[in-house]
Amino acid sequence: MNDYHEKLTKILLNKNDHLSYNEARTWVELLWDDFETTFARAGQEYMGSEMTERVVKQWIENYGDKLHDFTATNPKYEIYLAHAKNILH
Repeated sequence: MNDYHEKLTKILLNKNDHLSYNEARTWVELLWDDFETTFARAGQEYMGSEMTERVVKQWIENYGDKLHDFTATNPKYEIYLAHAKNILH
């Protein structure tokens, strides 16, 4: 799964130059977890990491350039991203 996250992080960084590596990685992990959790709550059969990667990649392609603005209106994510900003490496 780490390979999926790394690949998606690089795509997001190319899409949004307002994010640091740690912020982009945190966004990828949050989007990944949100999709899988929502899918499971809906009672859907797990379709594998490839399906999750496709969905998260599509979200990044559609919204990646705006993700840095999203935390202002969504305090749930602000907590995670504030922590990502404090990581030095």
